[in-house]
Amino acid sequence: MNKTIVITGVTRGLGRAMTREFARSGHTVIGCGRTSEDLETLWEELGAPHDFSQVEISDHPSVQAWADGVLKKYGAPDLLINNASLMNRPAPLWEVPGDEFDRLMDVNVKGTANIIRAFVPAMIPRGSGIIVNFSSGWGRVVSPDVAPYCTTKWAVEGLTAAMAAELPPGLAAVALNPGIINTEMLRKCWNDGARKFESPETWGKRAVPFILNLTEDDNGKSLSV
Repeated sequence: MNKTIVITGVTRGLGRAMTREFARSGHTVIGCGRTSEDLETLWEELGAPHDFSQVEISDHPSVQAWADGVLKKYGAPDLLINNASLMNRPAPLWEVPGDEFDRLMDVNVKGTANIIRAFVPAMIPRGSGIIVNFSSGWGRVVSPDVAPYCTTKWAVEGLTAAMAAELPPGLAAVALNPGIINTEMLRKCWNDGARKFESPETWGKRAVPFILNLTEDDNGKSLSV
């Protein structure tokens, strides 16, 4: 059955890989990202019925305006995937500038909450839907020089577990650790080591079926691809 899937951060990395794989599997992807040029290439590659918009997820009014248009045109999504995320430049916490720390919180945590606030109320009356909030291995353990990123992903784990306890029957919220993939984000903090891991495209072929198989029974779980 064709699903309507809303994904943030579709312009690169895991988001772009998932978008292509979901579309290839016959599902409709409604995505957002920050880079207009990359969004244009997705439009050219995939086209209708898929839909891609430039949205700053840290800004709630912008998210709500986008969501209002999506819900009016497509209805409530079957899958809501909070994928968009930023990584800090590796450094001890006391050397990370305040504005950089704030930016990670704004995108990784507040952005996730903004998307949930904008879309989940439309999913509840229907009584079905899966919310997938991308976490990380660094949302369950820690590592030096990435304290801001760890902070945001531990927050996503807690936010997801709490929301899972609030959802009515038929819906599920899952914190998903995608694993270690050779993305731009990983290369930012571990350039030499990143090349040892699989590409986003290879990962997407495993991850998309995994996500599509999530059910109400997975509510509240912290899972890994």
